[in-house]
Amino acid sequence: MQVSVETTSPIERRMTIAVPADQIEQEVEKRLQKTAKTVRINGFRPGKVPAKVVKNRYGPGIRQEVVGEIMRNSYVEAITKEEIAPVGYPKFEPKNLEEGQDLEFIAIFEVYPEIEVSDLSAISLEQPEAEIKEKDLKNMIDVLQRQHGELKSVKRKSKNKDLLTLDYVGYMDGEAFQGGTGKDQKITLGSNQMIPGFEKGLVGSKAGESVVLELAFPEDYGNEDLAGKEVKFEVDVKTVEDTVLPAMDEEFYTKYGVDCKTEEDFKAEVTKNMGRELKQAITGKLKQQIVDALVASNEVTVPASMVEEEINKMKQEAMRQFGGDQKMDLSQLPSELFKDQAEVRIKTGLLFAAVIKDNELVADAETVDAKIQELAASYETPDEVISWYGKPENRAQIEALVVEEAVVDLVVSKAKVKKKKVSYEDAVKPLEQKTAEA
Repeated sequence: MQVSVETTSPIERRMTIAVPADQIEQEVEKRLQKTAKTVRINGFRPGKVPAKVVKNRYGPGIRQEVVGEIMRNSYVEAITKEEIAPVGYPKFEPKNLEEGQDLEFIAIFEVYPEIEVSDLSAISLEQPEAEIKEKDLKNMIDVLQRQHGELKSVKRKSKNKDLLTLDYVGYMDGEAFQGGTGKDQKITLGSNQMIPGFEKGLVGSKAGESVVLELAFPEDYGNEDLAGKEVKFEVDVKTVEDTVLPAMDEEFYTKYGVDCKTEEDFKAEVTKNMGRELKQAITGKLKQQIVDALVASNEVTVPASMVEEEINKMKQEAMRQFGGDQKMDLSQLPSELFKDQAEVRIKTGLLFAAVIKDNELVADAETVDAKIQELAASYETPDEVISWYGKPENRAQIEALVVEEAVVDLVVSKAKVKKKKVSYEDAVKPLEQKTAEA
């Protein structure tokens, strides 16, 4: 077998492979003989069909089958010999398929790009710093109690955290606008569900009252027809409900899987969980900044096959999220919707892999065990979680997470880091929410 490789782009290769004719013909003849022993043709006894008849009838199909298998096997043998790591499946282009002549074909395939990561010390990061204060703990306890609270109607004026049932109609230039009408809508005051000023304007209202709100949509509102426009909402307040909070007792604590006897013990457990959440949020924000910086400062040519595979994964994620268990055709979702994000995901993976390789980062057993213990501590049955991660395929997930965090730590140690004190609430707020508010 003769092999030659041509580099046609940073990630594309054209491999020309030649296979001796006798290798093809021997395999074709072998299969023809096997077929002749079992084939049934009218006018001939089983096993007595002349070789010429078998060849005329089955030869072309058998030859096509053999050529296909030999092209695939020769390709695998060639990339192994040349020590090439391809991405995805190759495209075969036959050059010579003539019977009795050497088989010659071209395999076109992509390879992983060679990446030389830019200077990590040139990256600038902003690292949030926050403390869990008494008011943060109080707010968290309030949230936990409200999750198990009971609603009761009240006749007093409404205040923040009350649940209002509303009918409303929005008007722009004197006419009701599309999407501005709601009936029996449940809105918690102070939750920022609505545009700025809407909930604030309803504070102090009572059940049975009508309120007129003169507001303006934010300039960066998602609907361009409404962005920055002045509107008027006519609101009918149908009910005002307050939440009766449950008592802080052992029955309440067990609802969160915490074995506590006193309120102090419960608060201590909540504070520990808040600390874990804070640490994860800060790491997540740093990671996102690192991803953005690496992608912006490194040119990476992404193999099309990897993009296509990632797009299909994202389509499946979208189907699961919006389609539930329904069987849906992935082709219904245009690939262009996912292409940009898919490319960023792949670039991120390739860049992280390059940093890991360049710096020989590994997930040592001790760190992996500590991460499993940390994750298990947030569950009601830690021992079951630890046992689940004892399986090699599940432990591999944590090993990948540990290495990913090692990349973050490495970049932070080399980058220009500016620390910024923020509140606990801002520190744990998702990036998407902060972006939307900005």
